[in-house]
Amino acid sequence: MAPSKTQIANAFKASKALGISTEEIRPVLRDLYKSFHKNWEHIEADNYRVLFDRYFEMQENKGEAEKRDERPGKAVHLAEEDQVSKRTGSSFELPLKHSTHSGNVQFPRHVVSGNGRVHPERASAVSLTSHTNYFMKPKNEGSTNDAIVSAEQTSMRRPGPMNGSARIQRPKTDSNGPMNGAARIQRPKTDSNGASISREDKKPIIYKSDITKSTEKVPISLVDDVGIESLPKFNYIPQNIIYQNANLNISLSRIADEDCCPDCFGDCLSAAFPCACARETGGEFVYTPEGLLKEDFLSNRMALVREPDKQPHVYCQDCPIERSKNEDMPEKCKGHVVRRFIKECWRKCGCDMQCGNRVVQRGISCKLQVFWTPQGKGWGVRTLEVLEKGSFVCEYVGEIMTNTELYERNMESTGSERHTYPVTLDADWGSEQILRDEDALCLDATLHGNVARFINHRCFDANLVDIPVQVETPDRHYYHLAFFTTRKVNAFEELNWDYGIDFDDEDHPIEAFQCSCGSPFCRNINRKGKQR
Repeated sequence: MAPSKTQIANAFKASKALGISTEEIRPVLRDLYKSFHKNWEHIEADNYRVLFDRYFEMQENKGEAEKRDERPGKAVHLAEEDQVSKRTGSSFELPLKHSTHSGNVQFPRHVVSGNGRVHPERASAVSLTSHTNYFMKPKNEGSTNDAIVSAEQTSMRRPGPMNGSARIQRPKTDSNGPMNGAARIQRPKTDSNGASISREDKKPIIYKSDITKSTEKVPISLVDDVGIESLPKFNYIPQNIIYQNANLNISLSRIADEDCCPDCFGDCLSAAFPCACARETGGEFVYTPEGLLKEDFLSNRMALVREPDKQPHVYCQDCPIERSKNEDMPEKCKGHVVRRFIKECWRKCGCDMQCGNRVVQRGISCKLQVFWTPQGKGWGVRTLEVLEKGSFVCEYVGEIMTNTELYERNMESTGSERHTYPVTLDADWGSEQILRDEDALCLDATLHGNVARFINHRCFDANLVDIPVQVETPDRHYYHLAFFTTRKVNAFEELNWDYGIDFDDEDHPIEAFQCSCGSPFCRNINRKGKQR
């Protein structure tokens, strides 16, 4: 089946991200399409891995051919590939090269047939993040373990003219092997006129294939094409962990039958009537069969974020936040916004793990990447794929602490040590007149956290919104803070959410930063304008 215009455009877009022009990639794309017997799926597999491998191999071979022209008698390899492709039968096969010259691609053994050729059907199924990745040898190096290049690594190079072949610098190693598993990729660099910049002026790209330590279903990569030479220091955790004094009791016995659906079977969303778990959201499920948030629930939450002053508030008789600041003479509670919760089915329910009312607890399923932002905001997070409106992205994971513990930690830390903004789990504080310190909880991802710790703030029109989700506990002192998209988000677009910062609050334990979100509705910019 012939590819659609959109599919072809996506291939050109991915090539441009590499600095490869449409004119350069078009003949390679046409040749592969013909060789694969017009099967476009093989070209798209693994983010166009075969396409880019073929392009860079041709660039390397072209350079070697020019050298051979200068040194007669050395011309050996170039005709091999054409002859092998002519000899292939009903299915297209890429030759497996055994030479140690730069640019040659070696494949895992299980995708190689007995005659020494590679089957693209098997090669395209190789995981980008498994230990059986394609390996590309650097020049003058004999070991294929020196540098690993994945399709995602390739696609993250900044656009620009390609002056010769990309160079790969081996990760620094100690006696125990690679440090941090971070591969550094050096690419040709040009100035505004397209002229090459000397090797000494280049900064290596820092790339890490997976920052999650394989704890997530989907690897999350990290790239820095600016070359700041330092990776963020923190411990990745996929679920929240208790710091010290937080009161968190999770057990099946605490969940009554009326708070779950023990008699359900399979998928609750397919039942004739919503189960008991939907009671929290007015007797209706908020997820669609595709796992997206329904429009009305999402719109309600977005309105709350954009106009918090117009939303209902609850006030503590003895506010834990004010008490943590001054235990002897705490100030009056400044109020907490009443939020709508999502109640997901859990282990005591009769439905299975694929139930449509289990979205957040299944974890991250979209492709995310941590990157160094060019706007001076530090590290950020972007999506590597298109996300539909209402898609679950990730939850905010960190250490579960009491507000007193957080306040004490902040007082001990310096400004340079604070790179994350803590989350206060205050959605139900007003239901009790006096809340004990061990029940007034918050999340801090400074030392231990997940990918959400890198998501930057944006005032008012952020493309993510945070929503409280109950899973394994019936009370609201503890809940999961899940991020959903507020609109359709394009691939390689940065993700952001509104921290809900009051830039006039001088008493907050963490000093408000100078906002550079770029939103036309930026509260910090508007505040400065009013002050003038």
